[in-house]
Amino acid sequence: MDFDLRWLLIAMPIAFALGWLGSRLDARQLKREQRDAPKAYFKGLNLLLNEQQDKAIDAFIEAVQLDPDTSELHFALGNLFRRRGEYERAVRVHQHLLQRGDLPTHERDRAQHALAQDFLKAGLFDRAEEAFRALAGSRFEAEAELALLSLYERSREWRKAADVARHLEQMGTGSFATRIAHFLCELALEAQARHQDEEAQKLLAEARKLAPQAARAHVLAGQMLARREQPEQAMAAYAELLASNAEAFNLVAKDYAEAARASAQPELAARALDTLSARYQRAPSLQLLQAIALLDSDPARQRERLLRHLRDQPMLSAARLLLEHGPLQGDAEQALVGSALERASRPLQRYRCAACGFEAQHYFWQCPGCLTWDSYPPRHVEEL
Repeated sequence: MDFDLRWLLIAMPIAFALGWLGSRLDARQLKREQRDAPKAYFKGLNLLLNEQQDKAIDAFIEAVQLDPDTSELHFALGNLFRRRGEYERAVRVHQHLLQRGDLPTHERDRAQHALAQDFLKAGLFDRAEEAFRALAGSRFEAEAELALLSLYERSREWRKAADVARHLEQMGTGSFATRIAHFLCELALEAQARHQDEEAQKLLAEARKLAPQAARAHVLAGQMLARREQPEQAMAAYAELLASNAEAFNLVAKDYAEAARASAQPELAARALDTLSARYQRAPSLQLLQAIALLDSDPARQRERLLRHLRDQPMLSAARLLLEHGPLQGDAEQALVGSALERASRPLQRYRCAACGFEAQHYFWQCPGCLTWDSYPPRHVEEL
């Protein structure tokens, strides 16, 4: 049977017409989906900007359903869940992203970082640690290491914190010497609690070598030596602090004087008094004044030092110490104490907004801070 070519001439235009019609239908559907997905996305964004988070979440869920392959919508939805405290839903969104086989590497790292943040916010520290460690070698490595550092500090895992801080320094993130010194001090305190004094001393020596300007290691070392009845060595530790961080020496001025008094060498007490007096001349403070009084207990000289301090710095604490030395003598001493009292009470002679706590010397009918009307009680802070 011969094939009739006329059927071929009829079939070709029909096939062409059906193909053209199919392509038009697919194009219309694609355009409709592309139009609907951005519409839902921008609707969610608008609701989010208007602080309508519940409706924004619904809009983003709709957008994800219309275009389930769009990772940006998943990230937006997961971040919204985390901000609202719905950590379980945020975890599910980011885990769904990680399960996609077509996700590019940079998007996968981003999803892993978001998942780690979800676990951290939810208080699941073990899973957060695992998730952050999975980011090693990625572009989020530095952020993950910083998060791990904060996590270890919160859980008081000082050795792990020190290791992470050292790694961050190697990565060029910055200097963490002072922070590592604090971790070593914490480990020293733990060793001391276990009665491992030699281990504690080694840790404190390492901390002082690592961050000489950090005060804590010097303070702990001196106090530990003083408890072990080694006053000369304690004084040496405090002297190191004075040389490296003179401002922080106020913290141990009294300890320094007590160590000098406990020493069997009288010349050390005289040397300590000279050191404290010289430091007081450069930077007067009440802590130094009290330390000097431990080594020079003459009542007349103590009173003279307090009066001189009150003239230069009218402080309430110095006025109280002066009163402890006996009744005020003459108008000059009464004026000095009065000046200290006036200075101390000045911040209490203010009005405080009951709505936001803004303080002002004058009474306001409308708070300059929060613009609330009649929020100032008609009493000074001292009377509240």
